[in-house]
Order: sequence, then structure tokens, then C-alpha cells
Amino acid sequence: MAGDPLQLLPLALSRPREAMVRARALLAQSPSPLAASIAHQARGVVLRDFGDTAAALRELRTAVRLARRAGDPAREADVLATLGVALVHAGRTRPGLTALDRAVARSRGEAAARVRFRRAVVFNVLGRHEDALADLRRVIPALRRADDTLWSARAYTARGVAHLGLGSPDRADTDFRIAEMLYGGTDQEVESVFALHNRGLTAFRLGDLPAALARLDEAGRRYVELGVPMPELNIDRCSVLLSAGLPADALAEADLGIRQLERIRGQATRRSELLLMAARAALATGDPQAAVDRARTASALFSAQRRRWWSAHARLVLLQARLAAEGPSARLLHQAVGTARRLAELRSADEAQAHLLAGRVALALGRAAEADAHLATAARSRRGGPAQARSSGWLAEALRAEAAGRHRGLLGACRHGLALLEEHRLSLGASELRAQATAQGAELAALAQRAALRAGRPRELLVWSERWRATALAVPAVHPVDDQGLQAGLTAFREVSSRLERARAQGSAPLALEREQRRLERDIRSRTMHAPGASRTDGRRFDVGSLLDALGDARMVEIVDVDGALHILVCGAGQVRRYAAGRTERAAAEVEFARSALGRLAFGGGDGDLTALADAGARLQCELLGTAVRRLGDGPVVVVPPGILHGVPWALLPALRDRELNVAPSASAWLKARTAVPAEGGVVLVRGPGLHTGGGEVALLAEQYGDATVLQGGTASAARVLEAVDGCGIAHIAAHGAFRADSPLFSSLRMEDGPLTVYDFERLRRAPYRLVLSSCDSGRMAAAGADELLGLVSALLPLGTAGVVASLVAVNDEATVPLMLALHDALRAGEGLARALLRARAAVPADPVHQATALSFVALGAG
Repeated sequence: MAGDPLQLLPLALSRPREAMVRARALLAQSPSPLAASIAHQARGVVLRDFGDTAAALRELRTAVRLARRAGDPAREADVLATLGVALVHAGRTRPGLTALDRAVARSRGEAAARVRFRRAVVFNVLGRHEDALADLRRVIPALRRADDTLWSARAYTARGVAHLGLGSPDRADTDFRIAEMLYGGTDQEVESVFALHNRGLTAFRLGDLPAALARLDEAGRRYVELGVPMPELNIDRCSVLLSAGLPADALAEADLGIRQLERIRGQATRRSELLLMAARAALATGDPQAAVDRARTASALFSAQRRRWWSAHARLVLLQARLAAEGPSARLLHQAVGTARRLAELRSADEAQAHLLAGRVALALGRAAEADAHLATAARSRRGGPAQARSSGWLAEALRAEAAGRHRGLLGACRHGLALLEEHRLSLGASELRAQATAQGAELAALAQRAALRAGRPRELLVWSERWRATALAVPAVHPVDDQGLQAGLTAFREVSSRLERARAQGSAPLALEREQRRLERDIRSRTMHAPGASRTDGRRFDVGSLLDALGDARMVEIVDVDGALHILVCGAGQVRRYAAGRTERAAAEVEFARSALGRLAFGGGDGDLTALADAGARLQCELLGTAVRRLGDGPVVVVPPGILHGVPWALLPALRDRELNVAPSASAWLKARTAVPAEGGVVLVRGPGLHTGGGEVALLAEQYGDATVLQGGTASAARVLEAVDGCGIAHIAAHGAFRADSPLFSSLRMEDGPLTVYDFERLRRAPYRLVLSSCDSGRMAAAGADELLGLVSALLPLGTAGVVASLVAVNDEATVPLMLALHDALRAGEGLARALLRARAAVPADPVHQATALSFVALGAG
């Protein structure tokens, strides 16, 4: 290689593949021992960073021998430092630290600063952040005096990592900003990306989840372009995804990182960290045994690697998982106390979580005084730090108050904790993140509900049920209409999905198209999560008096699930009364049976017998309403079920079949929908492709309305439909629907050019005032977070839709036509959606197919 061989070392970090080629070329020229030492060191750095630790160690040991043969102590010290880092990453902590200490002892001046820097990096890996800071206090001034821009940038990066480890994200962000600026004056592409990566971490620690996701995603894209494996990114994305309430995504990310490391025989230190993240994610997904297995393995690896900081954190997750899997025990309490002590010695912010764990176990064992001491220590975290950590402190305080029988103290703690989580939720722009972020507040809300139930205060139970139900709908919608990348992704997704559907219709399913469809889905979902939040609510708080005034002669039935038991709050006539009903598990089983029976009858199955359907409705009513059924009055009814029961075909219940009935995600959402201002736009009628009837009602409705905008055939493209329905008065869409339980926001209506997804509808400036969907499953939503819903209706209500008529199961296209015509007859006569649907059901033929189809539709909202 022409020029200075020392240039290979920075090249190994900026353009690693090129460095390998040039090092190989240099070694082929029979270079001097000094030059050969540099070439082998460069190869060792690349192999270390690409995960081939065994090969890296061979190269670096060769580099040390050659430096010694060359008689250059500074060169030997530099290679020893690189070897020490590689040994630690290979899980051989003691010899790694020994090599680094020898390197520090043999180096002088600016070279000594570079060696100490690498020891500081290792201290960070080991969780010895104060030791890292001690080295960096000497390193940074020396490098700045030497005007060494590149190594100064690296040192600021290391100091930022140390500040993060010690819980100072503001200081860390300052250091990472300086490093990013300094890297800008170098050609170190990989390290420049690493600075962006680190700023994603500080955004996360400072509570800006969308910015964290955006920076980490961009860093990931650039790592791929540079061809550099980065297990650290998998680890950090896991942390952020867990905080975002996406534990399944976090578990998939951790497992992917583990597989990649195992394939390339990567760094043992990173594998153990990924196992710890996988354990946390498995626990959050509700699989405590998988969490136990992963945490136990991680803990053993950390111990072997002499990483006390990491070992203590793995021990905490292992104990949390054991509590969930095996229940409380005296031994578990003893271990939790010891872990809390170790975390305190390490100055870890997770000390509070260990005391919370110990407090829970002590409570379960009946050791009240011991529990109170631990919970009081855990509760101190409510005074400072990120919103989510402070909310955990309020949870500890709430548990203390519950144990002591302090009703007001418990409710006050719950109120403070949920307010902090609401602050966090407001920072999120994506509807999925807003919904999933409520999961952390589920226990606080449940504690308050139980307290209200014990106190026999129905109004209080209603307030606390509303406090954390369908809260995502109260946040002003964030419109990503200017995101050109998102629009392009949605268009590409439609095109690929259409091609894949045509291929399947012809008996094939090209793997390349399936992979591209999945890639586009990941990209679309990722882009939406980068949107910042509105940072405000509509300013309204739920008020029971306002609800009772708005109901008039109607009754609202709010169904509350407390510890698996259903409680019915009947609101109306100036009162809120509570009644007991069935068990949530039994009700959910009856719902699935009823939905299945409806589907069979709608397509001429089930022997055409409505008797079984009537029996299913009676059983549902017993489980869902109990004795409250006698308190519904004679007027309209609004049902507010928990998220898990939102798929109930409510018109099947005998007490509700002949009533004007609305279904709402929450009382607050119903009140908001009532105040929706009618749009000035007209009527839009859409017919999608592939309907058995050819969308027969659309042509007839077009004649009846006269001046309606009609989109069908080649004009019913996704873009044309979105443009037409934006702000219209009534939109009627006859199109096949697909509900995606695995990814609810990809639930869709089929247009001429492909699926029109919930993500598309979220781009509307204003949703239709009223929307009628005559397609299958168009009203289904998925439960998410604490008690949230994700689906088409949950996307439209915050955008100004007053009400939606949609089906909850698969429906018969032909039987839908007379129902829809009768519905629109009533709408043109001035009825609201619920009253119009009631009249339409009464107008259809009495045969089982038409009756089952009519019973499958529900009026959602208040329109």
C-alpha cells in the first residue's frame, strides 16, 4: 500500500472493507515488522467490529508480536490496547483489563491519551462508568491540546456513554452533539453514524420517543449502506420499543440480533446484552418462563464476564420474571432485597424497580412493615427523572396507600402517575404508539377502579374507568399529509399488494413480492412512529354531570372489567348505578360463538335456523348486562364496552335488538362525537372491485341522491376516494374489507388499485361526518395498551366523524343491498345513524340470511 501504513487504522473504522483490501495488499509486499503490525491491527479491528472475535484475536496477537520485534514500545502499547478491547468483547474480562493496564503503563503523551480512551470504552462496557469518567478527565484535555479532532470526537462519545450510564442524559446529549460536530470534519463515516445513533439514545432518555425512533432508524439505514453489523443498535432499539409499549417488536428485534451474532460468532458481550433485552421483552409480552430462561442465561454470562453492573440488572429481570412465573416466596424477597442493595451501590436508576419488586413480594407474603419500607424507597423515584420512571414511583406510593387503607392517598397517587404518563403520551404522534403507551398505566387505573369499587362509589368508578379508556382518541390527530416518503410507501404497498393478489388468484405466490410487501409494511409503520405529538389535549376533562345532562332520556351502559369480573354502570336520569354481571372470560367465549353463528347464517349455513342465534343472544345478555338489563329505560342506549369486548354484535341481545343503539369506545369519545360539526360536503358513493352484487346499492343510491359523487370502476382509486371523502357529509363505501389482527392499522378496504388502509385514512384533513361501510369486518378494532382500540373507526373519530355504520363480522353482499337502501331512506328522512339502522333492520326480509346480515351491523359513535 502506498503512503503511510498508519492510515490503515482510521480507515478500518470509516471504510472497513477497503481497509481489509489494503491491509491484505500491504502484507503481500513482505513489509517491515512495524508496517506489518499496523496491517494486522487494522484487520483485527475490522474483524472485531464485524463479529469474528476469534479471527480478530489471532490478528491482534500477531500485531503485538510484530510490534515487539520492531522494538517500538508505543506501537506495542497501542496494539495491546486494541487487543484488550477485543478480549473484553469476547467475554474474557480479566485478561482484557490486564492488557489495557499494560498498555497504559507503556504509553506516554498523546499516545497515552488514546490508550486511556480505549480503557474508558471498556469500563463503559463493563458498567464501570465512574472509572470511565476518571480516565476521560485526563484524556479529553490531552487530545484537545494536541488538536486531535478524531480522537477527541471519540473521547466525547465515550464520555456521553458514561453520562448516560450514570443517569445524566442532558450531559450525554451535549457530549454527543460535540462529537457529531467534530466527526463532521473527518472522513470517519461509521463513527459519524454512531454519533447519530447515540443521539437517538439521549432523545429516548429525555423522553422524546419519536425522535429516538427516527434517529435509530436512520442510523440503521446508514449502517446497512456501510455494510457494518451493529448489535448495539438492536439493543438500543429494544429499549426504545419496550418503552413505546411494543414488547413483541422488541422481542423480535432482540432475537434477530442474537441470531445475527451467532451466525458470525460475534461479541460475547453483545450477545449477553441482547439476551437481557429479550428477557425484558418476553416478560412484557406475558411470557414469564421465556423471560426466566433468557435472564438466567444472561446473568450467567455477565458473571463470567465480570460485569457487575450488567449482572445486577439481569438479576433484577430474572427475579421479576420469577415472581410472574412462580409467585412470591421468602427466598424471592431475600434475593430482591440483595439485588436492590447491589443496584444502589452501582448508582443505578433501576434500584427503585428492585425495591418495588421487594415491596410487592413482601405485600403478598403479608409482611406489611417490610413492604412499606421498600415501597417508600421505590416511591422516591416519583420526584425526578423521565415521566415513565416517575410514574413507577407513584405506583409504589399507590400500593403503599392501598396496603394502609388510605383511600384518598391511593387515588391521589394514581392521579399523579397517570398524569405523568399522559404527558409522555402527548409527545407521541402515531396512533399506535399513543394506544400502546397506555399499557404502563394499566395497574394504576386498576388500583383506582378497585378502590372505587370497594368504597361503593359508582360515579367514582365511572370517572376512573374513563380516565384510562380510549384515551388516544382524546389526543388531537397528527396529520402526516406532507410526508412524501410515507405517501410513496403507501402507493408502493398498494401496487405490490395488488400484484400479489393477482398472482395468488392465478395459483402462485411469488416470494419476492411477499418479502417486498413485508418490507413496505415495516417501512410505513416505522415512518408513522417518527411523527411528533400534538403536546396538548382538547382541554376537556370527563365530567359525570355533563354526561348525564347530554344523555337526556337515553341510557349509557358502561361495562367495566375489574380483575376479570364485569361491572355494569348504568348512567341516566341523573344517576349512575352499578350492577354485577358475568366474567370477562366467559363473555369473550360467548362473543366468539355468537359471531361465528352470525357468519354461518349470513351465508346460508347453520341450517338456516335463527333459534340458535336467539339463544346465543340471551346468553350474551346474561354475561354482559346481568341484572342491569332491567334498568335500561325505554329510550336509546349507548353501550361503552372494554376494548376486549368491542366485537360484540350488540343487536343480538334481546334487550337491545329493538332499540336505537350506539356503541362508543368511551363515554368521553361519545360526548366528543356528539359535538362534531356537520360537514358542508355532499354525499360520496364508492364501489370497490370484486363484490358479488357488483355493489348493487351504489347505482340505486346514486339515483336517489341525484347529486352524489360516484366513484366506481376505474375511478375508485385510493387517491380519488381519499380526496372525495375528505370533509364530506356522508360517505358510503361498498368494498371488500380485510381486518388485520396482527397489524390493525393495515386493515383495509379494497379499491381498484389496491388496499386503502387505516394509515391512508389517517392522512385525511377531516374525516366524513358520517360514514357507512357495507363491507365485511369494517367495524372491527383491535384491543391495545390498557384499554385502547386500533382500527378504522378509532382513526376517524378524532378527525371529526360523528358516527359510522359498519359490520363486525363477514356479511353477505347480496343481503347487504336492501339493508343499505333502507338505511339511506331513513338518513334522507333526517334520522341519525343509530335510528336509521334500527329502521333498516326492521325493513329487511325475515329470512335468516337477511336477518343475520342486518344483525351484523352496528352504529359506532354518536352520529
